[in-house]
Amino acid sequence: MAGKISAASARAHTRKSKQNTSFKLLSGIFTKTLLVLFVGALAWAYQAIQPPPPKTCGSPDGPPVTASRIKLRDGRHLAYKEHGVPLGAAKYKIVKVHGFDSCRLDAVPLSPELVERLGIYFVSFDRPGYGESDPNPKRTVKSMALDIEELADQLRLGSKFYVIGISMGGQVIWSCLKYIPHRLAGATLVAPAVNYWWSGFPTNLSNQAYQQMLPQDQWVLRVSHYAPWLTYWWNTQKWFPSSSVIANSIDIFSSEDRKLLMKISSTRNQAAQVRQQGEYESLHRDLIVGFGAWEFSPLELDNPFPNNEGSVHVWHGDEDRFVPITLQRYIAEQLPWIRYHELPGAGHLFMVADGMWDNIVKTLLVGEK
Repeated sequence: MAGKISAASARAHTRKSKQNTSFKLLSGIFTKTLLVLFVGALAWAYQAIQPPPPKTCGSPDGPPVTASRIKLRDGRHLAYKEHGVPLGAAKYKIVKVHGFDSCRLDAVPLSPELVERLGIYFVSFDRPGYGESDPNPKRTVKSMALDIEELADQLRLGSKFYVIGISMGGQVIWSCLKYIPHRLAGATLVAPAVNYWWSGFPTNLSNQAYQQMLPQDQWVLRVSHYAPWLTYWWNTQKWFPSSSVIANSIDIFSSEDRKLLMKISSTRNQAAQVRQQGEYESLHRDLIVGFGAWEFSPLELDNPFPNNEGSVHVWHGDEDRFVPITLQRYIAEQLPWIRYHELPGAGHLFMVADGMWDNIVKTLLVGEK
């Protein structure tokens, strides 16, 4: 009887062993399948967030070089365009820094009469990755100021020169005031972009200003600041709305800006050049650097002209929907040496209104409005 029981137990044990073996086999296959799918998903995700290499001007697969360029110490080229009176005859020399999604061809439209009367020479240049300037994957807040200094030296602008920056180019002027103040005769920031994470802003003030942006633009800046490695993917994916600025949406413009858009579109013929080397090292790099972690805060800057040998001006419209006026006002309050010009009813594009550039430049150079 005991033998029969043992035999039955053996048969039951055999069946269980076969079941366990089958389960382990299926479990192993399932685990391996999950692992393969996980690795595949990681590989897809890695490829999705990797930006394509830039099409550098002058390279075999890149656009041709048509602009005047200098070669910087690190081997990069910087494209530029000269305007106004000949350099040798100039009394005032200005370096103009373009904004987001723009280039050297977006010049300052000064009246010929003003240029001749004051003897104004100015040079505009393509910031790295834009137009025909080589990309700079190592671009920082500081490197932009050093690029400007080297441009001025190679063009022989002299020991001091003026700088004017527009929008994102206005951010670059803060870096000039920090890193090369000894080279500046004066500076103007026109509707300068603001980094919401600069130290010195009251949290409630920066949060309120941040919430004024379109939700999709809030996410663009959030990704650029906290996860810069996702910037390319976020601005090229089709699942969620990305930057309204990159998409050239009119939703972000004020009513006054919309009136000026036709004026800009009828004169701006350089759009094809702006992004010709790719969007990552131009537009996306702007977002990463401009809204990333800065090496300093403009709110902590000292007066670069303590003896009134020069001046710093900020111009801003109180209906600017790109850069909230509240933050600009706060900066002006914290830096009493700033000469702040607030324009009632004006949006982000006020500088293209008739005669506005003449006013901005005269105020910087000779104190006239």
